[in-house]
Amino acid sequence: MISGSRLPLFHALESFCACGRPQGSRHLRNAGCLVPEAEQKCCCVAGNMEHEEKLINKDQEEEMEIYGYNFCRWKLALVLGGVLCTGGFLLLLLYWMPEWRVKATCRRAPLRGCQVVLLRTTDEFHSWFCARVRVVLSLGSSPLQTPAFVAEKMTNGIRDHSCPGASEESDRHRCSPGHLQEIRHFTHHSVKYFWDEGGQNFGSIKGLDESVSCSSIHHEHSTGLGKGIREYRKLFYGVNEIAVKVPSVFKLLIKEVLNPFYIFQLFSVILWTTDEYYYYALAIVIMSLVSIMSSLYTIRKQYMMLHDMVAAHSIVRVSVSAADRGLEEILSTDLVPGDVIVIPLNGMIMPCDAVLLSGTCIVNESMLTGESVPVTKTNLPHPTEDPQAPEAETYSPEGHRRHTLFCGTTVIQTRFYAAELVKAVVVRTGFSTSKGQLVRSILYPKPTDFKLYRDAYMFLLFLVGVAAVGFLYTVVNSILHKVPASIIIIESLDIITITVPPALPAAMTAGIVYAQRRLKKVGIFCISPQRINICGQLNLICFDKTGTLTEDGLDLWGIQRVENARFLLPQENAFSKLLVKSPFVACMAACHSLTKIEGVISGDPLDLKMFEATGWILEEATEEETTLHNRIMPTVVRPPKQLLPEPQPAANKDLELFELPATYEIGIVRQFPFSSALQRMCVVARALGQKKMDAYVKGAPEMVAGLCKLETVPADFERVLEEYTKQGLRVIAVAHRRLESRLTWHRVQNVAREAIETNMDFLGLIIMQNKLKQETPAVLEDLHKANIRTVMVTGDNLLTAVSVARDCGMIQPPDKVIVAEALAAKDGQPARISWHYTDMLSKGPDPLPAIHPEEIPVKLAPENLEDLPVTKYHFAMSGKSFAVIQEHFQDLVPKLVLHGTVFARMAPDQKTQLVEALQNVDYYVGMCGDGANDCGALKRAHGGISLSELEASVASPFTSRTPSISCVPNLIREGRAALVTSFCVFKFMALYSIIQYLSVTLLYSMLSNLGDLQFLFIDLAVILVLVFTMSLNPAWKELVAQRPPAGLISGPLLCSVVSQILICFGFQTVGFLWVRQQPWYEPWTPHSDACRPSGAPGANASAHGNGTLHDEHNIRNYENTTLFFISCFQYLTVAVAFSKGKPFRQPCHKNYLFVLSVMVLYALTLFIMLHPIGAIDWALELVCVPFPWRVTMLIIVLLNGAVSILVENALLDTVLWKVLFRRDKQRDFRPPSSHPPQGPWQRCSLPALLGFRKAPPKAKYAHLAQELLVDPDWPPKPSTTTEARAPAQENGSCLVLSAT
Repeated sequence: MISGSRLPLFHALESFCACGRPQGSRHLRNAGCLVPEAEQKCCCVAGNMEHEEKLINKDQEEEMEIYGYNFCRWKLALVLGGVLCTGGFLLLLLYWMPEWRVKATCRRAPLRGCQVVLLRTTDEFHSWFCARVRVVLSLGSSPLQTPAFVAEKMTNGIRDHSCPGASEESDRHRCSPGHLQEIRHFTHHSVKYFWDEGGQNFGSIKGLDESVSCSSIHHEHSTGLGKGIREYRKLFYGVNEIAVKVPSVFKLLIKEVLNPFYIFQLFSVILWTTDEYYYYALAIVIMSLVSIMSSLYTIRKQYMMLHDMVAAHSIVRVSVSAADRGLEEILSTDLVPGDVIVIPLNGMIMPCDAVLLSGTCIVNESMLTGESVPVTKTNLPHPTEDPQAPEAETYSPEGHRRHTLFCGTTVIQTRFYAAELVKAVVVRTGFSTSKGQLVRSILYPKPTDFKLYRDAYMFLLFLVGVAAVGFLYTVVNSILHKVPASIIIIESLDIITITVPPALPAAMTAGIVYAQRRLKKVGIFCISPQRINICGQLNLICFDKTGTLTEDGLDLWGIQRVENARFLLPQENAFSKLLVKSPFVACMAACHSLTKIEGVISGDPLDLKMFEATGWILEEATEEETTLHNRIMPTVVRPPKQLLPEPQPAANKDLELFELPATYEIGIVRQFPFSSALQRMCVVARALGQKKMDAYVKGAPEMVAGLCKLETVPADFERVLEEYTKQGLRVIAVAHRRLESRLTWHRVQNVAREAIETNMDFLGLIIMQNKLKQETPAVLEDLHKANIRTVMVTGDNLLTAVSVARDCGMIQPPDKVIVAEALAAKDGQPARISWHYTDMLSKGPDPLPAIHPEEIPVKLAPENLEDLPVTKYHFAMSGKSFAVIQEHFQDLVPKLVLHGTVFARMAPDQKTQLVEALQNVDYYVGMCGDGANDCGALKRAHGGISLSELEASVASPFTSRTPSISCVPNLIREGRAALVTSFCVFKFMALYSIIQYLSVTLLYSMLSNLGDLQFLFIDLAVILVLVFTMSLNPAWKELVAQRPPAGLISGPLLCSVVSQILICFGFQTVGFLWVRQQPWYEPWTPHSDACRPSGAPGANASAHGNGTLHDEHNIRNYENTTLFFISCFQYLTVAVAFSKGKPFRQPCHKNYLFVLSVMVLYALTLFIMLHPIGAIDWALELVCVPFPWRVTMLIIVLLNGAVSILVENALLDTVLWKVLFRRDKQRDFRPPSSHPPQGPWQRCSLPALLGFRKAPPKAKYAHLAQELLVDPDWPPKPSTTTEARAPAQENGSCLVLSAT
């Protein structure tokens, strides 16, 4: 009976059952976490207890079901007893199963008062987690609301706050109990969830990134926080730190050793040691230690890389503007949402997410975007100062990226005006920041489901079932023969270790280790070796564009100016004296967002290339000038002196004036930054000496032409534009307008953008080219030949991405591209998708004829796209459209990703969502990228390969030292080789177990067994040598169209294993029974010697004194010797039969170590069998048999080998594999025909009789492709619109409307 004073073991078990690790009790009691004793007792009366089933993170990626539980004393006592009775095995089982752990020790309880929460993800994996609910005392329940008690103390001028959280005993005495509230929370995956009394559920708290208006940020959150409020908020938000703790070696060792496989190996080693089978036990221990040490090294190295990446800027000193003390320095770990930080002049690495209140910043966001181009961040518009700023607009970090400084990004320098400090309000801290979310996606990735591993566990369960049958047989047979209990226990348990080989994990790892070593030789490094096998199944690769498919930068191809609404001839460059004062060159020189950083011009590569092409010079105001003057101090651009004409004397010689000033320069008065929504940017500038200002616009040609006066746009504008875009060139249009003289410098600062960008004069086109990397087309062609689909996922412009996709061969010239442009619901209008065909975009009076879907030749996308040309239409969309489609048109997502090839302007989280959408339709997805913005997608993909050794390499399972996509085919080839090797090894180990199981079971029937050295010879000399050499086959030299099977439980593999089991069982049974029919056979005794006649001298004595040897285990007998030799040759035969090469691995005969090993083992076994040596026979506990029987065994072995290899390589590979199991042959999946073939051969063929041709494809995308073949409304017709249905009727459905 357990009293109120708990035993230490009992309390430790309670803590373990709550959260999986022991916790002390002192902190919990001080925090008020222990509820009254009466509430902890488990009562028989259920009462009206509420058993809720609620969701947290609803409609988000991390949505989970949550259940409340309280500790139950009698359940804890039962579990404690079970742990003691099972020797700790029950504790292991509960450690592996969180759901069982909680349900075995707790009872259901309402969430409001529960002590433990049980969480289950709502995705396809349904993973279980549990967490302990903590209780702390606080002055309030909302972090962003100032508690009345704190407000009163601040009003009275008391600066120091005495008890924001009351977590210490001394603090609690200083606060009145009436001011304190109990705050309940738990932590899961580094996120705190607090109890919400209003919603009666737990939820994560937000900072200033949700439901806060832009005006309130200026009015309510711009003054900073006092120390008391900061401490109060810190209680909720915690320390501002992205803490990646590197586990100690001891913790990692314990976690690794508690793996079920290692536990089983430990059990096997103990059993073998009891049975005095020391040598093999030692071999297994050594292999396990090597495997564990290798795994520990890899895991710890990953943690250390991630820790180093994060720790570089986790703790710094920052200046904050305090509400009551002016500027003060604090540690960045003390920051909370609402703090106002001061950005220093020389910049900093941001320790949090913050929104700019004043000043501007030049920021390097490569950590988030992958682009190392500095961007300019401006202050959030103040409603009282900027008439364009909406009063009630809600702030969001993504929607206001231009004003938000993200955690982990580097502020290179700041600019401020009139001695005003550059300030920013903290909006998110810790793991809630953009960088924190990235690190969380690396620390807690979604599990990757792979059929091979699921099937491996299923097959192991099957072997366990076989072992259970052998276990019962052994027990019953031994009891009937009155065998001692100790021997019964050892032999019955030994049959389990025979059937489920403990060396299986090491054997399965061998092929992966060899593949990892080969990848390292070609410059591909792997931090997640298990992913190598998965890469063998990849049938779709997502590529980033910039830096992956193409070179990093853009080059100027040329310019084409317009005069009098006519295009002039193209010119190679703009560096010319004739053009120096033209509006065209002035636009190129002034319309940009470039800035100088430490004297070097920096900014968008496109802007930089255009500016460099002019040869002009950029000058910015100095620090002193920006400090003394206001923000209209202009940036100035001017041409070099060699481009300026020589000053000419004026016509009136009496005046010492010149027609042109000695210098010519343009001052940039105001910038309207580039907007992806508007697809353009604009600047207002003024040339030196001019009274009127000029407006310059550049952007997408269609958008710019729409802003221009019709009479200035050439009639052949669309034709010329189409010619350039078809060549894969990026075209930018420029326009100009002379502004009215009434627009002064001050008025220009407040004028609306729309008032400037109208009635422009069209100036011409700037043509840029984004060069493909030299190897890109060839690699993509190899992937297409191998029927591996390719998709572009980029942050670049949509039309540019489409042209690059055409240029590199991702989209073939005759293929059609359908652009899905989705608009969110607005002003009562439902969300809608407009469908455009790229050949029909921007067409004026003479559009192309309508393209009907029936005219587009569409082929079915089969389960692995083999033997078919690529599909003839492709979808392209922007990240904005993708987000709308995911929210309002979920039923269209599978259809769009089935043929989606170009996804542009994709944010980092959208790249991850796209990978998941592709995986949801059963694609095996690879991702190749080079930036930190690809980290989430690289981690989520089945096979992610980073071309950068920076942040992306931490998240990516593979990193290529060479920044080239040629690593992708190499990875897939090695993945396929490793996967096929895994199949071979698994099949071989399964056959090894079954063969040994059959031998031992047959011998158990006569109370015999294999000897220790016989086991040792088989396990060490034969099996381990074969396993570690048969895995050495390198990958085939090229990618082929077929893919290896994905799982073990498939027709061909099962037929292969079952057929070999039956063959081996048959020949072992023949040998076992046939030896008993021999005329010289008699039950063997120490005096038996079948090699000599019974009357011959010395017939009853052996060379090693058999007459004095007592064989207590009955090892030496004729059946044992016969089965030993037959089984040894069976192991070798099966190894040869399963070691297949082409088309995924090099032929078996090129694996020289394996060939040598097989030959040596064949020769050694033949020598022992045909030429007996007394010492060897005595050591292996073999008995002497007549030479004719040895020849008979040789014949049995040869027949066994011939039948095994013939069945495996001829019957299975030729007949079953190619006729019955045509898994990847799309010709078996034709659309239904109204006139099926009626010929007798078609009706009577074996596949037709067995119904294989009518079997639906297993992959969802192949099944969907079949459905779309007979869908008359797919693909969507040009110039149509798809609208989301009204919410009342909405089930993810949509309605297609014709455009008017």
